[in-house]
Amino acid sequence: MSERKHKQRTSRGTLALMAVVAFVLLWLVLYPNLFVLADSVLDGGRFTTEHYARFLGSRSEREALWNSVWISLASVVLSALIGVPLAFLFARRDFPGRRVLGALAAMPVLLPPLVGTISFLFLYGESGFLTRGVQALFGMEQAPWRMTGAWAVLLVHAYTMYVYFYLFTSAGLSRLDSGYAEAAAALGAGWWTTMRRVTLPMLAPALGGAALLVFMTSMASFSAPYVFGGGFRVLTTQLFNSKLNGEDGLVAVEAVVLAAASLLFLVLLQRYESSREYTGAGKGLGAAPPAAGGRGRLLSLAATALVGFLLLPHATVLLISFVPEGTWTTQTLPPSYSAENYTRLFGDSQRLVPILNSLRMATVATIANVIFAYGAAWLMSRKKLRGRGLVSALVALPWALPGTVLAIALVFTFNVHQPLAGRFVLVGTFAILPLAYFIRNIPLVTRAALASFRQMDPALEEAAASLGASRWTTARRVVLPLVLPGLAAGALLAFVTALGEFVASILLYTHRTRPISVEMLSSLRGFDFGGAAAYGVILIVLVGVVFAFGHKNVAGG
Repeated sequence: MSERKHKQRTSRGTLALMAVVAFVLLWLVLYPNLFVLADSVLDGGRFTTEHYARFLGSRSEREALWNSVWISLASVVLSALIGVPLAFLFARRDFPGRRVLGALAAMPVLLPPLVGTISFLFLYGESGFLTRGVQALFGMEQAPWRMTGAWAVLLVHAYTMYVYFYLFTSAGLSRLDSGYAEAAAALGAGWWTTMRRVTLPMLAPALGGAALLVFMTSMASFSAPYVFGGGFRVLTTQLFNSKLNGEDGLVAVEAVVLAAASLLFLVLLQRYESSREYTGAGKGLGAAPPAAGGRGRLLSLAATALVGFLLLPHATVLLISFVPEGTWTTQTLPPSYSAENYTRLFGDSQRLVPILNSLRMATVATIANVIFAYGAAWLMSRKKLRGRGLVSALVALPWALPGTVLAIALVFTFNVHQPLAGRFVLVGTFAILPLAYFIRNIPLVTRAALASFRQMDPALEEAAASLGASRWTTARRVVLPLVLPGLAAGALLAFVTALGEFVASILLYTHRTRPISVEMLSSLRGFDFGGAAAYGVILIVLVGVVFAFGHKNVAGG
């Protein structure tokens, strides 16, 4: 009898948890996007296709859509051309300093999107170090190039996004069974044939995952097109301009089209991956790097120079942060340096507001992510549970939608007070940005927690229950310690993502709630380059400290 009561309580608890998780996903993920879809076909409460006709009839809108798609595809190709060879260099070649240089090659992951964009402006822009250096070297009257247009956006994307291919390919190579390549070589296959017919096909899942991340990130990119785009239009900047002009119908259409393009690529890539079978890549017997031989020192020097070049943007932001305001005008290098920018930043309470805002909002959002992800991942790990597929699909939705689409959806939903319809006035309040960060990072934390749940034996929960442990005790004493590493890893990524978030923030912030990324852009607009760089350095340091602390504790756990 007691066992039956326990099962009934468990069933009721599971249903209650499912109801809460489903409500959050339907209300905060699906519901706002339905408002965007509705606004794209409504005008004064009446159905209309006028907004879509206006979009399709506008050359600039069609051009922005095409530019978004081709620049994203080009970003995938260029990022792969940089990241994949780098991964092979540090995974399959042995030379002095290989491990340290390999870790430094992943440093761009610490650059939030806007910081990376600003670093390129200082380095390669019309008044940048390298540009002025070339101009002075060859005695040119004008800058040798202008960092503007499609090529500039693509350059920034390639630098900030190659790290996805680098990390994914490195992880794939570490798990790759070297026996297949050895067998191909024994049968007479050359290096290129083995690479093309054996190694790369076995790395296809990792390459597909990286390609998806780069494409989605590029489609959602705002900072690079906004700063360097010039006359080059993409949908994210077009949407921002339409929002500033108060064209809500057109904004809704642009958001729908942007979301549809991203989702279409996601579906096509998943269908392609499901049509192929990948085997033999999971034994964890990665090939040991061959001995360096006499070329080891030369290879080390080349790798050092390459990594040094990749770290130039980091060094540039740090250098500019020590340039006093108004002292750097036409010189190739700043004429003087001081800690004035940091003194102003930490000596003025108003300048500290964006830093404190970002820390508070990222903390609130991450705590909410952890609580929600624990419950959602537990449900998704139960194979026999009804509705699991719906929960899984809704969990993935925020990841597939660009940040601009998410921000517009929240604006359309939470700008009126209609409690019975689940709508409250959150736009303009402190709550809207943490809410956006929370929704945006639902897939990140939930998927990380789900991986830990799937590695856990369900029999452990059953054993705890059979010994009389309550549901709360089992969750606290048995389940949580086992899934904590995955949950903590997801929370770490969510926190640093929220800390430097810019795409949604630029559409949702107010002066009182401005985060670090928006304040950086404001300083840049005011020609306070040193102040903008100082904020960038603070953001890089915060992200680095969180990564270091989080990695130490996750690894230790």
